[in-house]
This record gives sequence, C-alpha cells and structure tokens, in this order.
Amino acid sequence: MVIIVSIIATGIWFFKKQMTKEDPEYVLKFIKENTNKDRLSFSLKYNGETWAELNRDQMLPLASTVKIIVAIEYAKQAAAGKIDPQEKISIDTLNTYYLPKTDGGAHEAWLAQYSKETNEVAINEVAEGMMAYSSNANTDYLIQKLGLDNINQLINELDLQNHESLYPLVSPLFLPKQLMNSDNLSKEEALERLKDMEIDKYKEYSIEIHNQWLSNPPTEAAKRAAIKDLDMDFQKVWSDRLPAASSADYLSIMEKLNSKTYFEPAVHEHLDPIIEQLMKNPTNSEWMKHAGQKGGSTAFVFTIAMYVTDKEGNTTELVFLANDLSTIGQMRLAANMNSFQLAFLTEEEFRKKVKAELTQ
Repeated sequence: MVIIVSIIATGIWFFKKQMTKEDPEYVLKFIKENTNKDRLSFSLKYNGETWAELNRDQMLPLASTVKIIVAIEYAKQAAAGKIDPQEKISIDTLNTYYLPKTDGGAHEAWLAQYSKETNEVAINEVAEGMMAYSSNANTDYLIQKLGLDNINQLINELDLQNHESLYPLVSPLFLPKQLMNSDNLSKEEALERLKDMEIDKYKEYSIEIHNQWLSNPPTEAAKRAAIKDLDMDFQKVWSDRLPAASSADYLSIMEKLNSKTYFEPAVHEHLDPIIEQLMKNPTNSEWMKHAGQKGGSTAFVFTIAMYVTDKEGNTTELVFLANDLSTIGQMRLAANMNSFQLAFLTEEEFRKKVKAELTQ
C-alpha cells in the first residue's frame, strides 16, 4: 500500500510540475511532431514575412476563437449606429443562454465583477464579457442581437476562403436530451443519431432551439436535464461540429486588425477595447503599441489567434489551431502557449530557431 501511494503521489507531483512549468519549446515540439497531421493548422508572420505555415488551409474547430467574428460584427454595427453599445440588457436575458458547467466558469467569472444588486449591463459590457471572459452566453445573446445572417455575411466580406458559417454555441448542447425525449431514444441511440446527422441539419436544429428561447426560455430544470446527459462522447460531437476555419483565414484577419487601416477608425473605437485585453496590462503597454488575441478550448481543442505591433514597429500575426488532443496535451498547450508567444515576440534567437525548425 505504501508503494502504491508513493507512486501516485510522485505522479501527481510530476503532473503538477509539468502543468505549471512554462516551456516555449513544448509548443515548438508539438508543432514539429504534428507537421503532417490534419489535427494541426499553424500560420505565423513576422514583419510581413511568412515565418512558418503548416497545413495552413486545414479546417479545424475554432472553439471560442470564432468569437472574433462576432466581435468585429458588433464593432461594425456600433460604428454604423445600428446598435447602441450603451443599451441596457437584463442579466436574466443573458442567463437564458447560460448552461452551467459547460464554459469553464467563464460566465460566472464575468458576472462576479458586478454587485448582486446589478440587474442590467450595457451591450458593450456584454461584448467585453464575450472576449475577455469568453462567456458563451454573451456570445449567443450577441448572435441574436446582431443577426446570424449579418455575422455570416461578414465571412464573405472578409474574403475568408475556408470558414464555416457560425451558429449558436449553447443550444446544440440541448440536442442530446431533446432527441432522447422527442424520439424516445437511449443515450447510445441519440449519440449515433447525432454522429450520423448532416451538419446542415445539426445547425438547423441548433438555430431552431436558440430561436425558441426568445419566447420560451429554458427552465432551470431543463438545463439540469441537459447537463446530466452531456458525457464526453456527446461533448466530442459538439466540439467536432463547432464552426471550423483554417489558420490561413485567421492570419488574414489578424493582419487586417494589426494594420489599423482595413477597418474604419470608428470600428476600431468599439473593437479595440474588447479584443485588445493584453493592453490593459501595464507591463505589456510598456513595449507593445497595440496587441489583441482570442483563444478557445474544449476538452479536445486548443486554439489561439494573436496580432502584435511593438513600439519598434515590428509586427507579428500568429494563429494556432489544434484538435483531437488528450486532456493532458490540451492542458500542456494551454500552459505553455503564452511563453511560446512571449519568446517569439521578444527573443531574436528563438525567432530564428522557430523559422529554422519549421521551414526545413
């Protein structure tokens, strides 16, 4: 018994050490090991030069990185006067789209900054909650407010070549329970039905549920029932069917945002405060002129898109999309990506190493 306990304890210590140690080399190693695999799409530019690109046109689930599209559409409509960023929205309305235990605590963390007496927030605060905290509930509210057709038209306007259409993030999580109830299916049968379902039909059902909530919001009991059946198999189906795109597409978006010239200044007036959270850190603002990013993850996915212009005028755009990850693999990427980004941005020798090892 003592031996078993000590082995477990040692394993836990090693696991924690690996999770907390920041190692930019881990990300570089992962990219190299997955160069010829369709689970990775990676694009990187430095000062306008293609520094590295692997499977640049491979489409992979974006997870919350897709919220960049919603953020841009929000900023465009705000700049055009189509929506009022100061319009107040009840928190109860936002909570319609909140399914507990499915967003890593993002929505609750966003709400925690407000007093318990707060019952309304402005739309610009909702948008910031989507980007800074990654609230799925706020995202789905904005999808309803901005209009799904308008959001998807933006994909065409940005000339994105390999980007699937957006649809709500939360409502598809209700599909397993709905199928079990409406068609009297077991969990196993519902899982197979979802796996076999055409993506267009899957999106159609998800949008239908989302629209029903305008007049008939889900009850707390319905939410509990939906959560109860969301095992890892159902989560994998949901994750795999999230809107997908390529790193090449998101690199083009990062370049547009980094230039500060593609969109009108009025758009940036509304967009920059929500996407450039990095600039709120005084340490970053000492050496960065501007910088923005959005990441995303599920149990199986890790993604990030970033742009930076430093005060010396150096520009960087980076997009990393990875799918079919193990739990530990996903956690290690999340733990080490920041150190990879920082090393690339600040260390010339590391930049040279990345280029040399990824362009062989």
